[in-house]
Amino acid sequence: MEILAGATIGALQAGLPLGPLENRILLCHALGLTRVGLITQSGRALTEAEAATLAQLVERRWNGEPIAYIVGKREFFGLDFRVTGAVLIPRPDTELLVELALERLPAKGRVLDMGTGSGAIAVAIAHTRPDAAVTALDVSPEALDVARSNAIANGAAVRFLESDWFGAIEGEQFDLIVSNPPYIAAGDEHLAQGDLRFEPSGALTDHADGLSALRAIVLGAPAHLAPGNWLLMEHGYDQAAQVRALLDARGYLEVQSWRDLAGIERVTGGRAPQARSPA
Repeated sequence: MEILAGATIGALQAGLPLGPLENRILLCHALGLTRVGLITQSGRALTEAEAATLAQLVERRWNGEPIAYIVGKREFFGLDFRVTGAVLIPRPDTELLVELALERLPAKGRVLDMGTGSGAIAVAIAHTRPDAAVTALDVSPEALDVARSNAIANGAAVRFLESDWFGAIEGEQFDLIVSNPPYIAAGDEHLAQGDLRFEPSGALTDHADGLSALRAIVLGAPAHLAPGNWLLMEHGYDQAAQVRALLDARGYLEVQSWRDLAGIERVTGGRAPQARSPA
């Protein structure tokens, strides 16, 4: 869209074609202002360069690109996270997984975050619980670069490893394992809608039935958890019963699901089973 030099900040806040929140975010980003700055400088007119920059940002959003990718950051668990096209955008739903993990993490506990992406889960835990030893895995080097930068920016001590699930941690034990793995089934119509169109497909879908990554985690976790320690996994809005069945089939204890703020069963977990006797 065309935005003319000389337009005032106040007029643009009311006149841009996006919602009020998105208008404010893009104005702040384009002009380098805080929310308070938009108010105190509402009568200031944009220069040609500022108008051109803002027009480009609005055009990107109008074409569907997520706000988080446009401005390069997203807030999660009270912290700012850098995001790029290499990682999923952290979502409020996932804060439930962090809260459940913090409730179950013992003092000086060892926690493993599988498929860390932007590092949101691992960094939020490490920032809240600096006594914990947090390890985070991802198969994508590009995602790990983003996650490391987020740990540094938020003063969180996290060990990052490139790993296809449990490959890089053979023989290691943890007090808690958490994961928000790819869980959208191949061909799901949601992959072609909204923000998901722009996010890395490998972090969204397992290119199968939506449960293959969850199966791998359920199967492999007991080798890395003492009996009775928790495995917690985020999953799709309609997968809770299937994930509970996976855990039950492997002998996990206290298997249950927890609902997010929208009332959707979003996280499922259980306590690691006793080691099976040799046949």
